[in-house]
Amino acid sequence: QVQLVETGGGSVQDGGSLRLSCAASGSIFSINAMGWYRQAPGKQRELVAQISRSDNTMYADSVKGRFTISRDNVKNTVYLQMNRLKPEDTAVYYCNCNARKSSVGYANDYWGQGTQVTVSS
Repeated sequence: QVQLVETGGGSVQDGGSLRLSCAASGSIFSINAMGWYRQAPGKQRELVAQISRSDNTMYADSVKGRFTISRDNVKNTVYLQMNRLKPEDTAVYYCNCNARKSSVGYANDYWGQGTQVTVSS
């Protein structure tokens, strides 16, 4: 299996910063895209940012210019640096990766357990 463990969530005030980390471990042959999603109460889960194995990135319009995604392919870890946080960024943040467990077969999506980010005004 592939396990994703997120760390770095917490509570900050409006305008503050947090850095999320997510380490993938287990039966991993290779990891394609890695990303962060979030889900606020009463809302659907949405993509926040995604990064390819070759470091191509994409961001939700709501976080462009404030959040930065990066990854360490040696450590199988993805990061999300969140600056100028706003109350509307409050959500549970989930790590996601698309990984293969062997040189043959298909890649699958895996999810972390989620970490709470709360931004107070």
